[in-house]
Amino acid sequence: MNTEIKKGVILVAGLGTRFLPVTKAQPKEMLPIVNKPVVQYIVEEMVASGIKDIIFITSSTKRAIEDHFDKNFELEAALERSGKLEVLREVREISNKAKIFYARQPEQLGTGHALLCAREFVENEPFAFSDGDSIIDSKTPVFKQLTKVFEKYNGPVVGVKKISKQDVSRYGNIDGEQIEDKIVRINRTIEKPTLEEAASDLGISGMRYILTPEIFPILEKQPPGVGGEIWLNDSMNTLAQQTDTYALEYEGKWYDCGNKLEYLKAVVEFGLKHPELNGKFRDYLAELSKTL
Repeated sequence: MNTEIKKGVILVAGLGTRFLPVTKAQPKEMLPIVNKPVVQYIVEEMVASGIKDIIFITSSTKRAIEDHFDKNFELEAALERSGKLEVLREVREISNKAKIFYARQPEQLGTGHALLCAREFVENEPFAFSDGDSIIDSKTPVFKQLTKVFEKYNGPVVGVKKISKQDVSRYGNIDGEQIEDKIVRINRTIEKPTLEEAASDLGISGMRYILTPEIFPILEKQPPGVGGEIWLNDSMNTLAQQTDTYALEYEGKWYDCGNKLEYLKAVVEFGLKHPELNGKFRDYLAELSKTL
């Protein structure tokens, strides 16, 4: 099997109920982090990792995502006439980053079911998989970090982080053997265990996977889990029994932008690094902190 990761799958079909009412008419993946929507950061991470073709698994309420990554000739012409050439360059880059495809998930039946909707697109190739609202700020793109492990060991890889004891029950837990620094060969995964059930302090976080087509037959046979839905992490346990599967403790800071507090943290921290805002925004926060 080819070890080059050229295809990416991004799940954006969810309803975004944690951000209602703003997500009633706007996809949660399109919420802005300074001047770019959340999902654009994920696309940029994939592209920076060498991925050329990306498919969004969408639903009927996600037309804004398609519009964002499509060309807007009227806007481009207006920017050119007004001499806003730098903004024009940024706008054009959005639609030129990668070849973008779309597939509909007809019903909200879980992450595993959504991934099955990408089966024809993936064909017989390894691929990257992410949700549409998890940003990871890192020196090296996380998908590039995962790809290096995949190329070395020729097996599926999932991104993990060390999890505190009080948070262990919020994440899929990794049971395995460490084969080198930051890399574990997975024996099994334990979905949201109690502290007593947890096998390690490594939790599946950031929704970053490099997967192989072997996942699809497993997903097809996967019985419904929590909420009567088919979940990818449930199938990862079966995958680890069938083929060598790895966990990488990646470098980077994860922001779950489907969570209000984490989203606000991302806005503030990315705002502090933005070249147009850095100094003024930092000064504003310093003044604001005196009133808290």
